Amino acid sequence: MRIKYTLPIVFIVALVIIEKENNIISRVSDKLTLKQTPQTPLQPSGFSHILLKRNGSFSSLSKMDSAFTLMKRRLENYSQHQEVVTRGKKHILLLATTRTGSSFVGEFFNQQGDNMFYLFEPLWHVEKMLTLETGGTNATAAAKAYREVLQQLLLCDFTLLESFIDPVPVDHITTSLFRRESSSSLCEESVCSPVIKGVFERYRCRSRRCGPLNLTMASESCLQKEHRAIKSVRVRQLENLRPLTEDPRLDVKFIQLVRDPRAVLASRMVAFAAKYKNWKQWAMDGDVPIDDDEVRKLKGNCDNIRMSAEIGLRQPPWLRKRYMLVRYEDIARFPMKKATEMYRFTGIPFTPQVKSWILKNTQASKEASGVYSTQKNSSEQVEKWRFSLPFKIAQVVQKVCGPTLKLFGYKFVSSEEMLTNKSISLIEEKVFNFL
Repeated sequence: MRIKYTLPIVFIVALVIIEKENNIISRVSDKLTLKQTPQTPLQPSGFSHILLKRNGSFSSLSKMDSAFTLMKRRLENYSQHQEVVTRGKKHILLLATTRTGSSFVGEFFNQQGDNMFYLFEPLWHVEKMLTLETGGTNATAAAKAYREVLQQLLLCDFTLLESFIDPVPVDHITTSLFRRESSSSLCEESVCSPVIKGVFERYRCRSRRCGPLNLTMASESCLQKEHRAIKSVRVRQLENLRPLTEDPRLDVKFIQLVRDPRAVLASRMVAFAAKYKNWKQWAMDGDVPIDDDEVRKLKGNCDNIRMSAEIGLRQPPWLRKRYMLVRYEDIARFPMKKATEMYRFTGIPFTPQVKSWILKNTQASKEASGVYSTQKNSSEQVEKWRFSLPFKIAQVVQKVCGPTLKLFGYKFVSSEEMLTNKSISLIEEKVFNFL
């Protein structure tokens, strides 16, 4: 079997910085070092065992070249250990943006039972580290980092993710994994280490008392599972994940979750009030500067979502039978029907446990339906935004996100009366072909 090697992302980033931004090379090169841990064997990924750490450095390009040569030799030696995907195993990526109901929909897989290993937003650590190191997130570098971390996690390898966790895990043990308690798989008995007195874990398990997370134990548990699923709101372009479909060890399927951009903005203005203070001010003042960075960011987000969906709906050969588009509004109105479709698409059994969870959590009381809750009276959630978002803000969204609204079947509003008229649905009945 021939293995396709790609230039590791850290080397690409380092070389670009050397060539174009020599004044900041030390900030990046100080993070590069070769390290192989006992958790897993060396994987054929350029990023997997070139870990970021704070006390190693390449003092010159010659050292970097030597490290690259060593890594290449190891990759070549690894070819004999290549695996092919085990028949029946499925690898699911639920892709969304913030405030689209992805935590709620992610529970459809988190509740599947003993055959599913589910991870909640592992890329949070990657985004945080890249942002802290550079003062902002370089889209190209982030996309490659996200892809390689996802690839390794779908193979039950946590080694690369460890390099982004702060503080760095000691002997593969961490108290800092983001939202551990949102992944049932990380709180099962097989992954539950003894409680250590005096050790604080912010995202500790709620279903049982566990000590710090042992990522080696998590990896071993993952390998025993029939299927694996990851939820992420950080992947901007579906195209960037194409190499995952070419990995013979994976049978990956993508579910892209979308929501009316007007509803998303209304939700973010509440959930992330500090970040969206400009929008809140514009809502009161009446004038929205259309050329403001915040408005351009909104347009960019809409364009990324739309372009990913357009690729998916075109069904190029690499995505054939691998892509499904789901609207949050359809899940909110018909949760059992849409969950059935999603499970049919993935080829994973739709268990009674999931059905029971959906019935219980789509009829929640107002007290249980908090901003970050996965319990929702889902049919109410569809229309709620129309009574909190001012018409003038809705107009701005329609102007910059028009093509996105049209593609997903969301109707434009022409007046404040239309916006708040419950008898007028803003959702077109639309079927998206995904098989």
